[in-house]
Amino acid sequence: MTAAADPVKLMKQEVGRAAAALVKSGSIVGLGTGSTTAYTIQFLGDRLKSGELKDIVGVPTSFQSEVLAKQYGVPLTTLDAIDHIDIAIDGADEVDPQKNLIKGGGAAHTREKVVDYLANQFIVVVDSGKLVDRLGSTFPVPVEVIPMAITPVTNAIIKLGGKPELRMGVKKAGPVITDQGNFVLDVRFDSIDDPVSLEKILNNIPGVLENGIFVNCADLVLIGEVKDGQPLVRQI
Repeated sequence: MTAAADPVKLMKQEVGRAAAALVKSGSIVGLGTGSTTAYTIQFLGDRLKSGELKDIVGVPTSFQSEVLAKQYGVPLTTLDAIDHIDIAIDGADEVDPQKNLIKGGGAAHTREKVVDYLANQFIVVVDSGKLVDRLGSTFPVPVEVIPMAITPVTNAIIKLGGKPELRMGVKKAGPVITDQGNFVLDVRFDSIDDPVSLEKILNNIPGVLENGIFVNCADLVLIGEVKDGQPLVRQI
């Protein structure tokens, strides 16, 4: 299939390329998870190979981003070996007008939140379909839960007005298991009027490791669109 016949793929590539172009030599880079961020990692590797970019190291947010970094020649480090992150690039499942996010479609939101919040600059890469007026409009809130606590956490979330559903594997029998060995509840709320408060309330439930509401952390959002069959990238 040619690029012209697949404008959505081309658009994701252009958003990934635009994000990779913002990385400077000598940077410590948070490497996000997902289909668009995968292109960012690829283009970082291309810039390193060409010599345009030098002396960067990446901090992966998932096994997926770790594998891609190794595949494309992006050197890796760990949080134990560094004291800051210069720039993090990651996707999102929803973005509201205040640049608050819902993340966790790939069940990597716990590690993503650690890395993205540490970064001096956090860049979000999405397509225009991820933009919403209010969080929770199209995507549930992922909540990572330690296995022994799945029942009490489920009950606590129901009392908050949420509708939790255990995320099940697609090509495996049983629930999705995170990189930390935990379960994920996908929680729908009728309305998320105060994402800042809800993020804290969910995380205060005993047994919850982390949830997918990201507030007051995104500095720049790169948005990919397809208009008249051509990919465009704009920013907010």
